[in-house]
Amino acid sequence: MSMDSTLASDPQTIATGVWHPPHSSREVPSRLMDIGGSLMVLSSEEDEEDKRLAWGIRSDIEVSPRVGSIPRRIVFGNESVFETCDNDAVDAYLRSRGEGRSGFVHGLEIVRPRLIAFALATIVLASVIYRYALPILVEVAVLATPPVVPEMMSAGTLKTLDQVTFGPSKLPAAQQTEIRNDFATIAANAEGGAGRYHLNFRDGGLIGPNAFALPDGNLVLTDQLVELAGGDKELIAAVLGHEIGHVEYRHSLRQLYRAAGVAGLVLLIAGDVGSGIQDLLTQGGGLLALSYSREAEAQADRRSVELMQAAGMDPTALSRFFDILETKLGDHSSTSMLSTHPGTPERKQAILDYASELKEKGTKPKG
Repeated sequence: MSMDSTLASDPQTIATGVWHPPHSSREVPSRLMDIGGSLMVLSSEEDEEDKRLAWGIRSDIEVSPRVGSIPRRIVFGNESVFETCDNDAVDAYLRSRGEGRSGFVHGLEIVRPRLIAFALATIVLASVIYRYALPILVEVAVLATPPVVPEMMSAGTLKTLDQVTFGPSKLPAAQQTEIRNDFATIAANAEGGAGRYHLNFRDGGLIGPNAFALPDGNLVLTDQLVELAGGDKELIAAVLGHEIGHVEYRHSLRQLYRAAGVAGLVLLIAGDVGSGIQDLLTQGGGLLALSYSREAEAQADRRSVELMQAAGMDPTALSRFFDILETKLGDHSSTSMLSTHPGTPERKQAILDYASELKEKGTKPKG
């Protein structure tokens, strides 16, 4: 059958554009035709008008999906390409053949207002969950947590710190014994008694002067903090009382579950990005839980005052720790040497005020 007779069988122009020979960037003005269900590219150049450039049956031809206003590519079996910006015409042809889908990405562009509304609704829902539901879930999780979870967290955290930061304590044995005795005195009035808590001495390394509590009742005191105290044993005891407060109020667990809840929200919105929550709970997750909110720090400060008073020691001793931070470390701002102890000036005054309040009211401390 000749080309003329083929063109006579109800030819239909689909779109105009350019044709690229196989593996070539050369452009030939052309038009795409539907010839009895097959596709043909005819030249539109004056000297070669109606010259057949490419032909093929629809099943052997690849039509690129629509993506915005990006030109469509019709790829023939010989790897020549017809390219056109007339996306609507190509879509109309495909619909006439029952191939009406214009591509997922283009579909997203069409429903952009709905996507924006969905995104806004997701943000609002996540905010409501974070503001109202998450605190409730955190409290439920804290109450339902079996003892093995804090033990796992604490073991992982201490092991990690010993590997990357801490070193063996260089404090003399006699000095360690004195500090342990004072610690046992204040811990005796704490929730669970002295047997619930264990004091660990470490060279702080890069962490420097600090003390912190792990969720299971293990406390860590660095040599550098003892040195910073300058022989003030009651100051050290007050700092340890503060850390006992963190254990009693389960601040570490609350912080950890809050972080896990936020991670859960991210996973809910973005999908599974790995075993993040499992790692958070089992791979030294306590590191994340050592940074507390201002409210948690204030609670631990007040608990230190109560424990020191119950032990017959100076209930305001913790305020001297903040004096040292101001005078020796130059901390006069709202943060101190570590993020675990924010708000130095305000907290010092709050400690003094609370100790005075307990003295005036003769309040019996929690225990």
